[in-house]
Amino acid sequence: MSEVVLKSINKVFKGTQPLKRKWWEIWRPLSKPVDVHVVKDVGLDIKDGEFLVLVGPSGCGKTTTLRMIAGLEDITSGEIVIDEKVVNDVSPKDRDIAMVFQNYALYPHMNVYDNMAFGLRLRKFSTDEIESRVQEASTLLGIQNLLNRKPKELSGGQKQRVAMGRAIVRRPKVFLMDEPLSNLDAKLRVQMRAELQKLHRSLGVTTIYVTHDQTEAMTLGDRLVLMKDGVIQQIGPPLKLYQDPANQFVAGFIGSPSMNFVPCKVKKTDEDIFLESSGFTIRLPEGKKEKLGPFIDREVVIGIRPEDLYDRMFAHDYTPENIFTAKVDVVEPMGSEIYIYLSSGKDTLIARMSANTRAKVGDNIEAVIDINKIHVFNPVTEENLFHTGG
Repeated sequence: MSEVVLKSINKVFKGTQPLKRKWWEIWRPLSKPVDVHVVKDVGLDIKDGEFLVLVGPSGCGKTTTLRMIAGLEDITSGEIVIDEKVVNDVSPKDRDIAMVFQNYALYPHMNVYDNMAFGLRLRKFSTDEIESRVQEASTLLGIQNLLNRKPKELSGGQKQRVAMGRAIVRRPKVFLMDEPLSNLDAKLRVQMRAELQKLHRSLGVTTIYVTHDQTEAMTLGDRLVLMKDGVIQQIGPPLKLYQDPANQFVAGFIGSPSMNFVPCKVKKTDEDIFLESSGFTIRLPEGKKEKLGPFIDREVVIGIRPEDLYDRMFAHDYTPENIFTAKVDVVEPMGSEIYIYLSSGKDTLIARMSANTRAKVGDNIEAVIDINKIHVFNPVTEENLFHTGG
């Protein structure tokens, strides 16, 4: 078993903050000590063979968490357990992990073969074993014809394959990957994502992968861990986070284009409960209305995915309560689909519609909201009132 367990991990960096003083106030200090709490009580249970993705905006603590697992960063408090062994005080070389970095970190004076074999030589593996492992990994990655080249003779994608090969020959218990595709162009990133998926299925090694790219996270991870300001916001399979976000941050971060957020007021009549914005009024489906009882005559924020907005001309299932008129401000053709930026009252929304839509800039169209797929957020706590948990 190669489980990785993080038990209430914290990381605090010690720093200083400059202080202002008058030129004559020489007795006042120039700075004061400041602690920066970058990872806060992170708890994770990463299963054997799982591909787990740590995702979030820059500065959320995901890379620091990865570096603590690797032993490259000391933890302030908590426990890290790899394969049922607490490794807090174990050196990086003895944790039986292999790390793939963003910048490849290849030795420029060595050829591909020597780059891949270097770690094995340090560990005193036999020549035959090194040869066997390098040939096996290079064949798996399709770089067996590059073994005699130097890094400067390789493309970005080839360098990344070599970096992965150097990790694979180690046959570690855990792979740690820190944004390994971020230096590649868009087309190559898509190709390498597919290669990574095939590689993981082939090797079955527990993998912890860091990225700020939510598309990369959605396509690669068995589970996602979405972080913000050092705190885990939600853990779950990619579609769970997409379809049932725990809060407004998760809803806005996962999905491209991002979810539309519209301030609304909850209105109640004798017959029904409605959500009223400056541009439209919609009626909620049965089963969701009762959750808005505490918010009658109060503000909430509704979330609508761009693909849940339709042009009425191409909608098959709608009622008068979920149709509104909107002006087309911008049209972005994307090939098989089209992004349309709409304004209605004070509200602005983006819709992802079929390329068959004939809307042009300046047109007024009748837009339909799929009321079964909207989310409603508490404007103070940002929690999703319709979140089912997990």
